[in-house]
Amino acid sequence: MATGAPMPTRMDIARMSTEVLTLTQWLSPAYPVGAFAYSHGLETVIAEGTVHNAQTLQRWLTDVIAEGSGRSDCILLRAAYHAPDPASLAEIDATARAFAPSAERLQETVLQGAAFGATTQAIWDHPPQELTYPVALGAAARQAELDVDLTAAMYLQAFTSNLVSAATRALPLGQTEGQRVLAALTPLCTRIATETATSTLDNLASCAWRADIASMQHETLQPRIFKS
Repeated sequence: MATGAPMPTRMDIARMSTEVLTLTQWLSPAYPVGAFAYSHGLETVIAEGTVHNAQTLQRWLTDVIAEGSGRSDCILLRAAYHAPDPASLAEIDATARAFAPSAERLQETVLQGAAFGATTQAIWDHPPQELTYPVALGAAARQAELDVDLTAAMYLQAFTSNLVSAATRALPLGQTEGQRVLAALTPLCTRIATETATSTLDNLASCAWRADIASMQHETLQPRIFKS
């Protein structure tokens, strides 16, 4: 008889299904955090022509995920998940706020986090907290005993999906092409989620300076349809 990892039981499968479905609900566009209203500075580079098709969109998002806020958010999410007490969680949230590179990016994470916390508290009876978005998600995943690796990977995929959706509204980019970009970036989301497994707040850094500058320039961009 072949040996290997034990087969998952029906209870294991039910537990995994519940975790996936809970995270799918939390990270769905239908969850009222207002993610559709934010472009994370992407609208700026679309307006100036830096991002103008599927190829340039994919390159831009690759840098944001791997070297910018995608990686940083995963580190913050994981830190919040493992926070030993409320004081530590508050310190992590303060770090997340200080790490925001612009006023709009701070507003983006604070307002989405507050909306996520309010809805999750109302439905799952989690303690009411107003935290930045990745910190709120990490704390909620810990409260619900969801797998942190799965949470980080699905958060990154949802983050990427929202930006692809923003691009399809601002570019002559069809939905099929947008989904092709999202599919191409999914392995990167998995990789960054895995790479941050042993990271701490000391590893917070960003090399996606152009994206940070774009978020600052968006504050005075006219006309515009997104909040960031």
